[in-house]
Amino acid sequence: MAGKKTSTTGKCLDNPVNQANHGADKRYRALLEFLPDPVIVVDLKSKITYLNPSFTSVFGWSMEELEGKHIPFIPDYLKEETRKGIKLLFKEKIIHGFETRRLTKEGKTIDVVINGALYYEDANGPAGQVIILRDVTREKRIARRNETLYRVARALPQYQSLDERLEFIIKEVQDIIGLTGASVILLDEKKNEFFFREAVYEDGETDKRIKEIRFPADKGVAGYVYRTGKPLIVPDYPKSPYYFGQVDEQSGYQTRNMLDVPIRTPDRIIGVLCSVNKKEGEFDEDDLELLSAIASTVASPIENARIKEELKRSYEEVKSLNRAKDRVIHHLSHELKTPVSVLSASLSLLVRRLSGIDSMDKNNWKSIMERAQRSLKRILEMQYEIEDILREKDYSTYHMLLTLLDACADEIEALASLASENEDVVLSIRNRIEELFGPRDSVSEEILLHDFVENTIRALRVRFEHRRCLVEVRTEPVPAILIPGEVLSKIVVGLVRNAVGNTPDGGKIAVSVKNGEKGPELEIKDFGVGITEENRLLIFESNFTTRETMHYSSRQPYDFYAGGKGFDLLRMKIFSEKYGFNIKMTSSRCRFIPKDEDICPGDIINCSHCKSDEDCFNSGGTTVVLQFTAADGIKLLE
Repeated sequence: MAGKKTSTTGKCLDNPVNQANHGADKRYRALLEFLPDPVIVVDLKSKITYLNPSFTSVFGWSMEELEGKHIPFIPDYLKEETRKGIKLLFKEKIIHGFETRRLTKEGKTIDVVINGALYYEDANGPAGQVIILRDVTREKRIARRNETLYRVARALPQYQSLDERLEFIIKEVQDIIGLTGASVILLDEKKNEFFFREAVYEDGETDKRIKEIRFPADKGVAGYVYRTGKPLIVPDYPKSPYYFGQVDEQSGYQTRNMLDVPIRTPDRIIGVLCSVNKKEGEFDEDDLELLSAIASTVASPIENARIKEELKRSYEEVKSLNRAKDRVIHHLSHELKTPVSVLSASLSLLVRRLSGIDSMDKNNWKSIMERAQRSLKRILEMQYEIEDILREKDYSTYHMLLTLLDACADEIEALASLASENEDVVLSIRNRIEELFGPRDSVSEEILLHDFVENTIRALRVRFEHRRCLVEVRTEPVPAILIPGEVLSKIVVGLVRNAVGNTPDGGKIAVSVKNGEKGPELEIKDFGVGITEENRLLIFESNFTTRETMHYSSRQPYDFYAGGKGFDLLRMKIFSEKYGFNIKMTSSRCRFIPKDEDICPGDIINCSHCKSDEDCFNSGGTTVVLQFTAADGIKLLE
């Protein structure tokens, strides 16, 4: 119609020429009303003179509402752009493919492509504009969605870690929908709690706070989506039945609206993709469709990354445990070989001494000695076999079982020889086994921890008086605890021995007893070499020592690096489970000797790194805290 000087206003003209034009005008009107795209006709002041039914269908306003008025559908931020577009139209007389955005009567923003032309009623100049506005919102969203899914699918393999993948996905969701915040919520199945594995918010601070939040798996919009597997749009979140204020309260962030969709693999739902506070308008079905498509695209890569992460963590744990196993075997091998060698030499010496004595029972003691030496020899053989196993030699299970059986046979023989001729041999063996290996139940008693610790350490001081270590004891009166005295003694002695043994000369150990939040607490803190991170994970597991076997030496108890059998902390862990107290340990490895194979010189004076005592005190150390329950509290529970 551009350039044609015909009327599209529908006015009736009297002369024959105008009557002919009127017929053409009716045909134009029928054509405009038939067009599927919205069409408007405005005068030179941009006031409506005509609009077709498609305009009402798309934008919501009728001719009766807008005739002679301006259409209030230009967003404020686009008004300057619109003025430039009108100037261009009057200059060029026609425009094609002008992309912009307009508002509907309900306030929804839609994408449109504008084609416009001037129309003329006479030769004096243009009478107004004819404008076609094609709604391309869905087309653009589909294109953006496909582009986003393609970009996500191509980019995901570049991100190896789960957190990197999640952050990339969330930022894509933010950009494509226009959000102030988005997150991926996963389920901790053991605790049945949701946690935010990754979150991205515009202010940058909310991210950190929200990642620390956990909430019950049956609460909030996420709880509904996870439970039902259905996506959910919540336009007014604070007033919705799914409102759960804990997250907003703890994060300091106010959620206005929300859209959550499930992240679903072929066999289960692994989490929820959450988007909050859409910048323009409300969440709609298009947003839901887009977010669901993204969630479906990324579900398997997320699950694969999570599994890979767990496998890597498990692999590192297995490697750590394998190193610990080798260290334990080396340690036990060392512990076994030295005393057995001494016993073997002592027995040989004893045999020579007894050989010079004329005795009628010579044959009797000779058989006993031979049996003892044979058993010691077998133990040494087993020790050598352990060393061979560590060198990865192939030893069959059959051979190992025979060795164990032989050792058991000798023990049975030795036990049987202790029984008299008239005594039941089996009963005698049973009694002997019970005597040697049977469990012993200690009787708990009420003990004042502060007095007990002071007295125990006072008695212990003579054992480490050869060490130049300061052991400070500070106590305050605390309620009595309920525990066997011999058990508490083993605990205190073991902790003090370990603390002194890991503290160089010139160092110090601080022992304190105080009232904690839940009851009496015993704290033993050394300022020694500390424990590496890897060993901290294994310190209470099995017969485990924190030092490399090659650096281990069987010195006197309380000597620096005296070593030990590795059972002290394991035994304390067992005691804690039986007598109801908690053990907490924190440790930092000396920064001058960060690795297990690094050796402390054992004396602050001889240390090339520490210029003063304070340098040593601030370089590392270990703190063990035992939290007891007062005896009165235990009785109430019983």
